[in-house]
Amino acid sequence: MADDSGLQAVRREVARMRQDYETRIQELESRLAQAETRSNTATTTADEAKKVAQQAAASKDGAPKDTAGAFNPSVAVVLNGTATAMKRDPGIYRVPGFALGDAAKPVDRGFALGESEVTFAANVDHTLYGALTLSLSRENTASVEEAFIQSSSLPWGFTVKGGRFKSGIGYLNEHHAHTWDFADAPLPYLLMLNGQYGDDGLQVRWLAPTAMFVELGMEGFRGASFPADGTAAKGMGAASAFLHLGDDIGQGGEGGSWRAGISHLLTRAERRKSNSDADTFKGRDGLTIVDALYKWAPDGNFTERYVTLQGEYFHRAETGTFNDLRDESTQQGYYAQAVWQFMPRWRIGARHDRAWNSDVNAELVGTTLDSQGRTASRQSLMLDYSTSEFGRFRLQGNLDHSADKPDQQVILQYTVSLGAHGAHAY
Repeated sequence: MADDSGLQAVRREVARMRQDYETRIQELESRLAQAETRSNTATTTADEAKKVAQQAAASKDGAPKDTAGAFNPSVAVVLNGTATAMKRDPGIYRVPGFALGDAAKPVDRGFALGESEVTFAANVDHTLYGALTLSLSRENTASVEEAFIQSSSLPWGFTVKGGRFKSGIGYLNEHHAHTWDFADAPLPYLLMLNGQYGDDGLQVRWLAPTAMFVELGMEGFRGASFPADGTAAKGMGAASAFLHLGDDIGQGGEGGSWRAGISHLLTRAERRKSNSDADTFKGRDGLTIVDALYKWAPDGNFTERYVTLQGEYFHRAETGTFNDLRDESTQQGYYAQAVWQFMPRWRIGARHDRAWNSDVNAELVGTTLDSQGRTASRQSLMLDYSTSEFGRFRLQGNLDHSADKPDQQVILQYTVSLGAHGAHAY
């Protein structure tokens, strides 16, 4: 509470400094006015403050102690677009020997909005993290790609995630499309997982307390996504387990770093539709994935130059009925790719994909699962330029021998990130 002498001191200070500090006059006069106002309203303010304090004390026990994250989530937008030239219509894409899901097709022909995303994420409190990712399609539809909560402070290296999320199987599966090194998914992912596998479920990970990276994980899913389907009403239609290992090579990682893993996804299908609902599968699907990744940069400086080698092998066994015919087919596939950043912001890459179906039994000869001795393959080359860590332009060429007839494809892609964006996985 200011007295008269205090107010006079402020007035003298204003008069003394007016000539040399003209720009501060308004500030000092404002201080003077505030002091006079406080002198007249101190009693009223004290009463109001007492009421506020009483209300805060009454609600203290039921309110979160840290609500900043709840009211201020980070918002990230990823814009992705393509311009593609190809001979074949991607809408009638068929691969002999494989029953395909609804999203298993090449990049859209012509100018197209790719998979663009909007993500909201925040720490709920000191124990939980939450994220919601909406995917926007060229058809002007929005879908929930991921929506989950995840623990952030469990002891003994455990992490629990629940909701809708991408499975931790393989390497590329849980990476969002805008982080890929090529504009499209490798053939094994496209043909066996409908691009990527994600579903509603629960995940438990354990990180070993060792110098070497050792991670174990288990998941249970609703069973609503390809290759599972029709089992959601029964509670759990899919389950997976995975092991990931990794370490640096040499002292301080001067020889690079590596990661390897093995995963298994087991799904059940009651009425899985494929190839535009022309085919139906009922039974069990067991998919095993072995993945490996190697990264190296001179002197460990990944901003200048680096090399990345990456590959995954898929083995899938199905047991059940296909269009009411006995099905015990086995499918395999792999991809191998190399990416070289030869100067800052510029990269080139090459990728080779293959996928094939084993010989089917006599009942399935002439059906979709009969590959007629053909092997699906594709070769890709890409060159991309990053304007920064938030923008990238890519030129990619594919020689695609996966369908009945070969196709030459040229893809021009842009990917930009707006707003806060979390770090990507290794």
